[in-house]
Amino acid sequence: MQWVDFLANEAATHNLSPEQTAAFVERLKNENLDKSQVKLATELNIGVGVFKKLMTKVYDKFAQSCPELATSKSRGKLEKLRACLRAKYNGGQDFGVSATTLGEAAPTAPSSVPLQGSKLRVASPRVVEMLSTSQSNAAHTTIKEIHQNIPPAVPFEKFVGREVELQNLHSSLQTSGQVAIVAGISMSGVGKTELATQYAKQHLQNYQGGVCWLSAQGIDVGIQILRFAQLKFNLIAPDDWELADKLRYCWENWQQGEVLLVFDDVTNYKKQVQRYLPPESPRFKVLLTMRLGFDRTLLQLRLDVLKPLAAMKLLKSLISRERLKSEPWVARRICKFLGYLPLTLELVGRYLDTIPDLSLETLHKRLEKNRLEHKAVAKANPLMRYEYGVAEAFALSWKQLDKNAQSLGCWLSLYALADIPLSVEAIEDDEEQEFWEKAIAQLRKLHLIQCQAKGIYRLHPLIRQFFQMKLDESSEADEVKTAFVALMVEVAKQIPQRPNREEILNLTSAIPHIAEIATRLSQYLSDDDLIGPSTGLGWFYQGQKLYQQAELWYKLSIEVAENRFGLEHPHVATSLNNLAELYGFAGWYSEAEPLYQQALSLRKRLLGEAHPDVATSLNNLAGLYKYTRRYSEAKPLFEQALALNKRLLGDNHPNIVTSLNNLAALYHSIGRYSEAEPLYQQALSLQKRLLGEAHPDVAQSLNNLGILYESTGQYSKAQPLYQQALSLRRRLLGEAHPDVAQSLNNLAELYRFTERYSEAEPLYQQALELRRRLLGEAHPDVAQSLNNLAELYRFTERYSEAEPLYQQALELRKRLLGEAHPDVATSLNNLALLYGSIERYSEAEPLYQQALELRKRLLGNNHHHVANSLNNLALLYKFTGRYREAKPLFEEALTISEHTLGVSHPNTMTIRGNYAIILRETSR
Repeated sequence: MQWVDFLANEAATHNLSPEQTAAFVERLKNENLDKSQVKLATELNIGVGVFKKLMTKVYDKFAQSCPELATSKSRGKLEKLRACLRAKYNGGQDFGVSATTLGEAAPTAPSSVPLQGSKLRVASPRVVEMLSTSQSNAAHTTIKEIHQNIPPAVPFEKFVGREVELQNLHSSLQTSGQVAIVAGISMSGVGKTELATQYAKQHLQNYQGGVCWLSAQGIDVGIQILRFAQLKFNLIAPDDWELADKLRYCWENWQQGEVLLVFDDVTNYKKQVQRYLPPESPRFKVLLTMRLGFDRTLLQLRLDVLKPLAAMKLLKSLISRERLKSEPWVARRICKFLGYLPLTLELVGRYLDTIPDLSLETLHKRLEKNRLEHKAVAKANPLMRYEYGVAEAFALSWKQLDKNAQSLGCWLSLYALADIPLSVEAIEDDEEQEFWEKAIAQLRKLHLIQCQAKGIYRLHPLIRQFFQMKLDESSEADEVKTAFVALMVEVAKQIPQRPNREEILNLTSAIPHIAEIATRLSQYLSDDDLIGPSTGLGWFYQGQKLYQQAELWYKLSIEVAENRFGLEHPHVATSLNNLAELYGFAGWYSEAEPLYQQALSLRKRLLGEAHPDVATSLNNLAGLYKYTRRYSEAKPLFEQALALNKRLLGDNHPNIVTSLNNLAALYHSIGRYSEAEPLYQQALSLQKRLLGEAHPDVAQSLNNLGILYESTGQYSKAQPLYQQALSLRRRLLGEAHPDVAQSLNNLAELYRFTERYSEAEPLYQQALELRRRLLGEAHPDVAQSLNNLAELYRFTERYSEAEPLYQQALELRKRLLGEAHPDVATSLNNLALLYGSIERYSEAEPLYQQALELRKRLLGNNHHHVANSLNNLALLYKFTGRYREAKPLFEEALTISEHTLGVSHPNTMTIRGNYAIILRETSR
């Protein structure tokens, strides 16, 4: 353990404050021995008086472990403390296991700290024996696993010619924290990735916080980081957070210790790296590999081709020494011909190894004879200096392949630069399986594909370009590309519109390849399939609440549809609708509305008024109006959609269920419960007929109808529906599912309303625990559970338990939903109710007023929640003797409640009773 690390640990052990720790560490550093207190105070940007007071506190806290400090005069305290710490440090160095080895957090320190004035001491035999015993015991200490996903690398003894670069890289990372390995010749093949891989493996113990390898050319880098944090540290941010918030959560909760982040094959720093970087901290080290340097402010390690001697050393590691000795000058000419490029040298070395009797002179002649056209290679890599050598090396390996292996190489080149799943075992036909096995074996033998794991392969970018070039030269190129695109279209069709976490995890490896056909190979998509891949990619990202990434794919869908078909086409309308739906989910309502309107207008024009897609557009636009409380505009559209679906699809169709539920939900929202009930009942009956009794959608319809009955005080009708929904969800979805938590919460609410508190409490607690486990601490459903459990405690007069839960729910809702949201108004109202119950009226009044103002603004003046707020504020005025202010509020509340809920609703009756009391008391 370094001296500075030791000081930091001692500061933590003695509970020093951050300011005391800074003063303590600076004062005791070896390099500061001769500095005055004035100098140190200046460096810390504090006054010398403040510095002295901080050190006095430090001496006081160390006095117990170092008794000499208590009797020392002020001038001698520093020396006493240093001597005490030195003795402890030297003993700790001999007998302890370093904190970093055990995986504990340790401050960043210089790579070496000179011990000024120290002398070498020879340990006695007894001390040596104790050292040995201690080290043996330390060996049995449980060392924390260092989590990493470093790709495979060549054995270290065969990694030659980059020793200096490895040293420079480590030194640069320790001083700068962010380093880019840049190709000096502007191309792949110089060994950037291999250098980064070797560094990560050799210095793994330096990074106790883990090594996270990220492919800039693969799936979205942010998602790769989230996957690593989830798989290695079990860090799962709530699904409804934005990507930036999810990443911030991961960085804040990342495993302690220094961390190495490797961004491999970066082509756009701003898009692929900058937006995903952790907050500035000395423990996070960032290593990039890229072909071109682009920002001189970023420390760059330039990686050129190998030096001639290093190139020979590499070649020597691949073929026998005797073979090189017999033709040393020819070997040098081959290295020069190949441009000293590590990748090509390795390919040629592997090729020579497969033909032991081939002379180097013959090889050199073949390389010169089989030179490919300069123009063809330059087209793929216009800035390559050694394009001939690279192409010839690949051509040699290409000739070693049989036709099947060549075909497989060309096929694999169509995949994205990412892991390629290639499971031979899944092939049922024995002959076809053998065909694939032999082709893969040939490609692997010549190192033309890299095996990442069982059934997972990857192509080097340069080899991929070569295979693509060979495919384009073939007369079958279009046929092969069309077949590949058709295959990936079928994979894209597996992306559901609302993917769950398991489906997202299973589909992740296919996403870069689907993106490849949606962008680079879109011309081979059929008209029917044109927007399918981009739409599926939009669903994939939207399902993770990654709205900005989803937006890019939906916009691409619109663009490709307009380019191929023009502005007037059903695919354009579908793409506009999908983008509008995304904006609606993200809460960007003003952006969503014109797109929904365009899609509706376009569908009516292209398909006619009577078409199912027109009904879908009507329904979607109505849903937007409902979410934005524009109920009068939503109602006729929902009704038109329902009528149209019935006319076109008949009464027995899933779209009818959707329309019935949507219209019922609208009536429920505006308090027209008598009209909502038959629609919910029809939807439930139809779902059972179409889907059977045992289906999750049936459980949701049971739940919806139960909520309606609860809202109207028909608790005896609501209870069996809630219980059926809970039982069905447990049977179909298992105990650990958000829908089960919803059912537990709703049944608990019912028990609370009917004063069955002992039955309600365990259900509330189960729902809260389940939501925290499944959704994370920061989720609106968790806030709902906190609020509801607090309500139970308030009703049972357990006020001290209720208050912190109300406060947590309010803070969480403000953070997640914004200040202006109906749920925030509910939390304000409920916290005010608590304060009113314990006669803290001065704290309750402003909360009631905020809730009332917010509800009027969000829900309109004529809403039953507004009536509740008016009633509650009026009660507070009554309890504080302000009858004149209370009476008009009761009157307004009663009018609204009778109009929205009906005269016999429990809430209406409660308000009427309160109003009667105030009338009696004011008439005396």
